[in-house]
Amino acid sequence: MSEEIKQAEAEANAPYGEIIDALRGRNAFYDMFANVYFKPLTAEQVENFANTDFSAYEDINEQFADGVNDIRRYLAKRNSGTRQELAVDYTGAFGSTSSWKGRYAAPYESVHTSEEGLMYQGAYHEVFQLYKQHHVVRAEGYDYPHDHLSFMCEFQVILAERAIEAMEAGNPEAALKQIKASQGFLEDHILSWFDDLADLAVNLLHTRFYRGILKISKGFFLFDQQLLADIAEVLEEQVQEA
Repeated sequence: MSEEIKQAEAEANAPYGEIIDALRGRNAFYDMFANVYFKPLTAEQVENFANTDFSAYEDINEQFADGVNDIRRYLAKRNSGTRQELAVDYTGAFGSTSSWKGRYAAPYESVHTSEEGLMYQGAYHEVFQLYKQHHVVRAEGYDYPHDHLSFMCEFQVILAERAIEAMEAGNPEAALKQIKASQGFLEDHILSWFDDLADLAVNLLHTRFYRGILKISKGFFLFDQQLLADIAEVLEEQVQEA
């Protein structure tokens, strides 16, 4: 590829550079949440959390900052029993081995949005159809229902990657379509029930770490809601000017 072509491509992508960086940054958080809600953390993951520098994001909102403080303070006292303590806490709350007033903090949308409080209800079918419409298939070997919070976070990563690809190809209209899908999914299938999950889970959790995780999750989801709105506005302007 000639230097002229490279330069032309760079200039074409320049308006989207900051957006692409922002999307990649949010993907790192969605990857993190997908892992932390999927199963108990490994010892390596615990250490990774302890060494993660959240300082660049702490001012996004109060909830996120409070959550970071909880995580940091808990992990500052970590020892050889920390991983096991966290595993027990995760299993009791998100693994549904413990209940509060007969309710379980299972991270499935259906459990928190259906009258029966059961899995595989209306929200599950809605999410399944959305994945299907976007040609997203759950990986083999994962038998959790599709409306598990971890899968939802992974879906957001997929949509963002597609938006990035579209912007790199100079197609703001295609990118906007993915961003709009992310907006709708965040509002209709994550924010719509996350408070119910968090309010229930906090009564079951014993460690400051997971309470902090709930706080940074909600803080980030609210931040992402505004971020996506801002990105959509920029892309809409680009589409109108095209």
